[in-house]
This record gives sequence, structure tokens and C-alpha cells, in this order.
Amino acid sequence: MKYLFLTLLLIAGWQTKANEYPVESKLKSVTVYTQGAQIHRSATYKIATGVHEVIIEGVSPRIDARSLQISGTGNVIILDSKYDVHYPKPDEIEDANALPYAIRKKISALEDSIFNQRYVVAGLTNQMTVVQSSENMIKSNPIMQGKGKVGDSLELLQKSLEYYQKKLMELSSLRLELEQQKMEEQEVLNAMQARLRDLQQYKRNTGQGDPKPKAPIHRVIITLQAKAYTQGTLDISYLVSNAGWQAMYDLRSSANQDKINLNYKAHVYQNTGVDWEDVKLNISTNNPYQNKTKPELREWYLTSYIPNLRKDEVRQKAPQPVQELEEVEIAAYSKTTADAVELKNFEYASTSANYTTVVEQKINVEFQIDLKYTIKSNNEKHMVLIKNEDIEADFAYYTVPKLDESVYLVANITNLDNLKLVPAQANIFFDGSYVGETFINPGVMDDTLSLSLGKDPNLIVERKFLKKKYKEKIIGNEVSKASEYVLRVKNNKAENIKLIIQDQVPITRNENIAIEVNDIGKGKLNERTGLVEWEIKIKSGELVEVPLSYTVYHPKNMQIAVR
Repeated sequence: MKYLFLTLLLIAGWQTKANEYPVESKLKSVTVYTQGAQIHRSATYKIATGVHEVIIEGVSPRIDARSLQISGTGNVIILDSKYDVHYPKPDEIEDANALPYAIRKKISALEDSIFNQRYVVAGLTNQMTVVQSSENMIKSNPIMQGKGKVGDSLELLQKSLEYYQKKLMELSSLRLELEQQKMEEQEVLNAMQARLRDLQQYKRNTGQGDPKPKAPIHRVIITLQAKAYTQGTLDISYLVSNAGWQAMYDLRSSANQDKINLNYKAHVYQNTGVDWEDVKLNISTNNPYQNKTKPELREWYLTSYIPNLRKDEVRQKAPQPVQELEEVEIAAYSKTTADAVELKNFEYASTSANYTTVVEQKINVEFQIDLKYTIKSNNEKHMVLIKNEDIEADFAYYTVPKLDESVYLVANITNLDNLKLVPAQANIFFDGSYVGETFINPGVMDDTLSLSLGKDPNLIVERKFLKKKYKEKIIGNEVSKASEYVLRVKNNKAENIKLIIQDQVPITRNENIAIEVNDIGKGKLNERTGLVEWEIKIKSGELVEVPLSYTVYHPKNMQIAVR
């Protein structure tokens, strides 16, 4: 009865223990976030009745175990799932008899000889230490230092000195002899060790060296319970770090078109430790590592305090000058070269943008690329074209002759919300030439995106100060200074254009200074900033003049530059 009870316990323990069942999995798709990526793998299984541990290998070491999700098909219960690291045993060493007998004999003999030779060298070192100590003892004797006793006779001192000198000579000779012997024995030891290293290298080259440990295997273990034989599939998904994508835009236009072509690109990279071979990509604007917790306001209590003023805070600060606009240099306008060939009757090659489906979620956007990519785990960037669209744009010419007497062609783009853009750099091309770059930030920019496409040399602008019409008067304690300018624009293009001219009149915060705007023609004045803007249409070959005049009033004892 006792043996029967033990047998039943063993059988019960064997049945409750899960059977390990390794299966191969395939990488189905990858959802790439701005930081991180969601991996989707699938595997098939066949298991008998009982509890089984299905092992999925080839998992990235950059996995976030908290994000592990398992689903599947088949008449099973998913009991558990976990991330695991398996450290395999090193390969067994081959039989040492595979190494030639002569080599093994030499290695063994050398190891014994080296062991004995080290004792020889150590013995000589000890003898040298004793000799050195004896020399130091004699040298420290008072007689050798001329400090004999007062009662000692001259004859005794002389004999003692001769004795110690003789002893020192003997010890010195012995020390030199020992040093010579140690040097010779050390050379023998070095030669033995060098020979042993050569033989050990030969041993390693023939597979007889110490085994190298295998790389750890990162895996997912899924515990399944089946009441009968069944088969099905498992879908595994998890988040990994060391991956992501960066947006980049190409904006292209030409002189004979009224649209802007937008290339929406994603530079995908990953260094997760596992290559993504021939896999479909989904590009998402989500960032799973970003804080998703709604902020909560706390009570705000006010109290009084006594500020501690620093010396530099007490000093009166000089008024800061108004910041001037930075000048931005943009590549010059270039016409289409004669090499540009019209390809109306040719079929253009398709891009990945033709295979992109936009899935708009509540707070994010996901672009599903219906093409397969291979992205190695080397942190290199791979370009994936998300979208290619032609956008309606309003083209106009702008000039600010006070800063630069050049005319810039500018494209104004609206309705960018429908494009689902993210903040990123944009390269600008005009008539096939690279013009420059800008930064698109949908979160902070206005409804309109303005792109400067370069200078047009066929539009001539001049801003001239009319000296003869400058008037300065003194009435009592007040001075008035009247300035007048003329802005001239000549259109040498073959077509009519729309031009926007921007200039300014001075403004002041000093109540003792007043500015009066005399004549700005049909320009619009922003009284808060002093900016004046004219929007005019100029026919081909036409010369247009725009007036700008103002008067500044200030006290006679105040010096002001009005130009």
C-alpha cells in the first residue's frame, strides 16, 4: 500500500508538471512609434491533453515585459505568459586525444618545468634579499660611520674597519653573482612561458581551448492547458525600445504650377537586437513612453514675503535696444534647365505612398504601409515614403526693401490639418533646385504656412529717401522732422504679378515723442507695430511707385534719429 501511494504521487506530479514545447514564430508586422515599436509575431502549435509551456524564441532583448500580450485560437486556456532569458550551456569540449600526443606531452612537461623554474627564481630572489640586508646592517654599524667608542684603541678600530670592508666586498660580489644567476634563470623561465603560450594557441586553434559561453536566448513562455489534443495559432505582441522614426518633408514646386507637391517621409531606425526581415510597417504618431496621466490642479495659497534684493538688481538697467530681424539668406531663383524633359506620355514609377492607408484614431494617426521592408538592427535610418500629395497654394511675391531690395517668391499653404503632419524639418525645392529648408510645426504655427522659394531677379525694387522733401522745423520747445520715401517696383517678367511690399514707420513708448503718418497711399498700417503693408498688382513691364512719409515731433533738447 505504501509503494502504491508513492507511485500515485509520482504520477500526479508528472501530470501537473508542464511540458516544454518550443515552436517557431514569424514576424508579422511592426508598428513603429516616434519612440519604441510594437512587435507582432505569430506561431502555430499542436499539443496533447495537459499543461504545456510553449516557448517562443528570437525575442528582442529590448522587450518591455509589462507590454506582453497573448491571444490565439484553439481549444486551450492561456494560463500564463512571461518573458524569460535562457542561458545555454557551453558546447562540450572535444576529446583531448584529438590533439597530437607530442604536443600534449610538451605542454605537460613545460607546465612542470615552469613550476620548478619559478621556485629557482624565487630562491635567488630570497638570497639577494638576505645579502642586501647584511650589507645594510654593516653600513649602519657605528664603526663604519666613524662613531667608535671613546675607549677603543686605534689598533682595534683599524682591525674592525678592515674586517667590515672585507665583508662588504664579499657580500657585494655575492650579490652581483646572484643577480647574474637570477637574470639567466629568468630568461629561461620567460622562454618556457613563451613556448607554452605558443602551444596553448595551437591547442585553441585546433578546438581544444576553453569553450566560449553561448549568447543568452531571450524568449516568451506561454502556458497552455488543453483538455484534448488540439492545434491553433498564437499571436504575440510586445513593446521594444531602441527603435522609432523621425519625420521629414520634401516640398516641391515650379514656376508653371499653382500647387505644392508634399512628400511625407519617415526615417525608420532600430537597434533592438533582432532584424526585421520582410515585414509590413505601420507608422504611428503615438509615443508610448510619453506621460499619459492628466495633470491635476492643487490648491494655490497666497502668502506674503520680503524679497531679498541683490546689488545687481538694485542698479538701474539701461533700456534694451529693439531686436532687429535676422537676415536669412536663401538660394537664388533658378529657372528650369534645358535638360528638363517633359514626360507627359510616360508612366511614372510608383512609391510606397501609393500603398499607404491612413487610420485616424482618437488621439493619434497610424499610416499602414502595404509593402514589406527589411530593417536591420544596426541603428541605420531607412526612408519610408508615407504620403505624396499635391497641395493647393497661393503664390505671391514679397519684398521688404528697407532690409533687402530683393523680391522673394512665397507660397502660402492652408488647410494643413487634413495632412496629419508632425513637427519636422522640410526641404524646399523650386524648379528642381534645392532652395533651403524650413521647420513645420502644426502645433504652434498659424493656419497658413509660408514657404520662401527664393529671389526673382526679374523684379527690380528701389527704396529712395527724398532728401529735398525732408523738413525740420522748430516751434517753441518742439521740433518736427518730416521724412518722405518712395518705393519703386519694375516688373520685367512676361506676366502680371501680385506683390506685397512691407515697410514701417517708427513707434514710441515715450510720451514726449509723437509720430504722425502723412502718406502711405493704399497701404495698411498696424498702429501697434508700425508695420505698413501694400498689396498691389503689377502688369508686365509696368513701373509702380508707393509713397511713405511721416513726421516725428519731440522736445528741442532731445536728440532722435528719424531715419
